[in-house]
Amino acid sequence: MAKMKAAMAAVLVLEKEGVTQAFGVPGAAINPLYAQLRERQTIAHVLARHVEGASHMAEGYTRAKAGNIGVCIGTSGPAGTDMITGLYSAQADSIPILCITGQAPRARLHKEDFQAVDIASIARPVTKWATTVLEPAQVPRAFQQAFHLMRSARPGPVLIDLPFDVMMAEIEFDIETYEPLPVYKPAATRRQIEKALSMLNEADKPLIVAGGGIINADASDLLVEFAELTGIPVIPTLMGWGTIPDDHPLMAGMCGLQTSHRYGNATLLASDFVLGIGNRWANRHTGSPEVYCKGRKFIHVDIEPTQIGRVFAPDYGIVSDAKAALALFVEVAHEWKAAGKLRDRTAWAAECQGRKSDLAYLRKTNYDNVPMKPQRVYQCMNNAFGRDVTYVSTIGLSQIAAAQFLHIYGPRRWINCGQAGPLGWTVPAALGVRAADPQRKLVALSGDYDFQFMLEELAVGAQFKLPYLHIVVNNSYLGLIRQSQRGFGMDYCVQLAFDNINTPEGEAVRGYGVDHVKVVEGLGCKALRVHRQEEIAPAIRQAEAWMAEFQVPVVVEILLERVTNIAMGTEIDNVVEFEELAAGRADVPTAVALLD
Repeated sequence: MAKMKAAMAAVLVLEKEGVTQAFGVPGAAINPLYAQLRERQTIAHVLARHVEGASHMAEGYTRAKAGNIGVCIGTSGPAGTDMITGLYSAQADSIPILCITGQAPRARLHKEDFQAVDIASIARPVTKWATTVLEPAQVPRAFQQAFHLMRSARPGPVLIDLPFDVMMAEIEFDIETYEPLPVYKPAATRRQIEKALSMLNEADKPLIVAGGGIINADASDLLVEFAELTGIPVIPTLMGWGTIPDDHPLMAGMCGLQTSHRYGNATLLASDFVLGIGNRWANRHTGSPEVYCKGRKFIHVDIEPTQIGRVFAPDYGIVSDAKAALALFVEVAHEWKAAGKLRDRTAWAAECQGRKSDLAYLRKTNYDNVPMKPQRVYQCMNNAFGRDVTYVSTIGLSQIAAAQFLHIYGPRRWINCGQAGPLGWTVPAALGVRAADPQRKLVALSGDYDFQFMLEELAVGAQFKLPYLHIVVNNSYLGLIRQSQRGFGMDYCVQLAFDNINTPEGEAVRGYGVDHVKVVEGLGCKALRVHRQEEIAPAIRQAEAWMAEFQVPVVVEILLERVTNIAMGTEIDNVVEFEELAAGRADVPTAVALLD
């Protein structure tokens, strides 16, 4: 046993639990923890410019590699409330991050002390656990419990709030014999898997819907092996994109109202049976259950018992970690295949692959318009970045179009906050990914409004040498909200354009408002602007050269036409195609006016 400050015990537990990186903003109430971090010098720290940014960096860090847990640190009061959005984003997508906040001394908690707020109560709805530690001796065990909860069952975030005097108090603690608590993950039984496979075997046109739980469980290889054993095509969700490579013959496309492929929706509608693994049946994927479920049966495998039946009642439910379930699916499928018990799915898989290659199901990208259409931008990105790229994006027409047109070839290569979708997430999340993996080819994608929300965090990338490439598609609009306002016959409070008085007359960017190139350069990074598709590849090459030379983020801004309506709809059988298809005109008029 050794005598130490409770704050030191917290740092020692962080080390034992594998933490090597933190993101945060110091302040008076959390300085006792920072003093111990400084003394130990074992956990690297990135200084964010906004505490919400620190929480998104932690989330990007977690998402980048299996086993990572991002840590974000802030002081009392507004630091914790600023991180609520990050906690919500992490909770919504089952991402474990640890948020540590400072707090006023215990005696001042109910006296309206400066920056004293009950952050644990505020954070409780968006965390797996939120607690203010009131006894110094409980500090190391609170951190032990935090890691146990974050890793067990459905992953998620935890907030630990530490009063100043609790951190400063001396306690007895033996770190030498400390061990992390065993992680609990429910696992399917063989009998459950055999029943599920029997139900699958009876179907004529089955599909696997692969959710983000497969990526969280690091089980993508098992998914692909199971699909190949059975010959059953796979529909990844937005959070499960990359579980099977886009060019795999059994990758049948994504389904949904927005982030989907026409062939993915058509294949789902043609199916008669769906096995969902590690997915939530999120509404952007399903639309209404009445349309989505009609004419087909469902099995749902999920790590969280309360997810089974939450959106609709499946025909059979299994509570299991995705990796445990898929390992058994593969084992049983091998045995059944050897015994000749698995049905031949060749014709069904060929039908699904046929839709994927049919021009009638493909959206046109080869536009030559200036200003550019976003579809051509994504075509150029596919050509420029290849198979090994990792994309980071958040929400808006830029993200929706990206999901329709980009290609993803592996797990954790599409890093996206799927349910919460907070604007501004992209820059700090990309920095967190870069901190976790200094080597990968990393490209962030933002619309202009998402980019403006937290662009101050680019200075973090410059200061801490965290280079990545950021593509900003700029139409100077709140594009997704503008498109949704069509239903109200309005275009109200969504235009970002103005004549920037600092931009010379006649320059194309003048009417787009903010000069992102100047702002980015003022934050210590590099930037360039392009207007035409033939300029994109040279701009990317220049950006990559700058990243190698200066080790800072580089922004490539691409000016888009002001109004482009991206395909979306109210049901998976009623997605409106506003633009041309690869085989010719869409079955509805191209939307050329803002309000048509």
